Amino acid sequence: MSPRRTIAIVGYGTAGQALAVLLSRDHHDVHVFERAVAPGPVGAGFLLQPTGLEVLWRMELLPQVLHHGAAVRRLYGDTPCGRTVMEMGYATLDARLHGVGMQRGALFSLLAQAWEHPGNLQADTTIVEVDAVQGRLRDARGRWHGPYDLVIAADGAGSTLRTHVQGTQLDREYPWGALWCLLPRGDWAHYEELRQRYVAARKMIGLLPVGTRPGDDEQRLSFFWSLPRDQFAQWERDGLQRWLEEIATLWPQAHARLDGVRDSAQLARAGYRDAVMSRWSRERLVLAGDAAHAMSPQLGQGVNMALMDALALRDALRAHRDRDAALQAYVAQRRAHVAIYHFWSRWLTPLFQSDRDTLARARDVLFKPMGNLPVGRGHMLRVLSGTQRGWLGTLGLSSGFIDALAAPDAARLC
Repeated sequence: MSPRRTIAIVGYGTAGQALAVLLSRDHHDVHVFERAVAPGPVGAGFLLQPTGLEVLWRMELLPQVLHHGAAVRRLYGDTPCGRTVMEMGYATLDARLHGVGMQRGALFSLLAQAWEHPGNLQADTTIVEVDAVQGRLRDARGRWHGPYDLVIAADGAGSTLRTHVQGTQLDREYPWGALWCLLPRGDWAHYEELRQRYVAARKMIGLLPVGTRPGDDEQRLSFFWSLPRDQFAQWERDGLQRWLEEIATLWPQAHARLDGVRDSAQLARAGYRDAVMSRWSRERLVLAGDAAHAMSPQLGQGVNMALMDALALRDALRAHRDRDAALQAYVAQRRAHVAIYHFWSRWLTPLFQSDRDTLARARDVLFKPMGNLPVGRGHMLRVLSGTQRGWLGTLGLSSGFIDALAAPDAARLC
């Protein structure tokens, strides 16, 4: 058995929440620091891949996730003129697999309910400094907390603490962001698909089924519109009606779903970062989630990676009594998996979010045929599902999880 440790987690997003649940269940003394006055979800919805779903299965949360989420079996993208650009189905990889679209509010609630020590959450506390040697934290009011045996920085893509591990290779904002909101699903026909529409790489519209959330039984869609970050203000000045008319021209069916959107304030703005670290830990400090490996959302892996980080760190602390050995094992395992996703997100993003029309034209012509080739299709599906490990390897999924995901009554067990 690993020793009982005092552990501080900075950040109460998906990584921080999952870590709080898993480490508390192993009887560590866990304390969470969150800068928000009223902690809650940030964002509309996301696509849980089989890798992230397996972590939730191991946390005994899969039935609740399937109950509130929406099964997504296919990804499809086209242009306004009807050219299919992307078409991928999980069944090609394994007939029992699928993704799950979910509202951030739903996952936040399920993870919050699963943590047995909510009194150890200290909100409205911004941590600005970490003494990695002694395991102490200083907040924005000048107060020191600790010492702790281990400090986990899970403060998101815009992490202010990642520099404390002294291994930053790259940390930059992406020039493109997105507008997003939640919409009633209504009679949307593609309730088991992520649907996207592209105009070159300059415009991208997406609709993802994301199910329900505790306290709200209405089925919803997560809507997003790709936009350069420096154009957010101009978009608002141009007025909502002009934008709605553009969507009506590009995708009439999506426009019909926006019937209830009457104010630009109903759409939130999102930005993204690309962060690459040569090391993830120093002394008592270790990174997890987007703080360790922020990347473009183009591959939709952020939440899944955060969940996998949490499980891997829990397992490493179980396997090694020595802290340094545990952190080395955790970092080695996760970096081996994350590296290929950093590579592909960096190279694929300009194909879908950029001003490079030549790249977009090549994408429209070549992307689907490449996906029809056995080797290309298999690689694409493994990357999509989160099961690609390195260039040639595969991350295995347990048979118990696959059976639970495929069980027709799994969502009713909660």
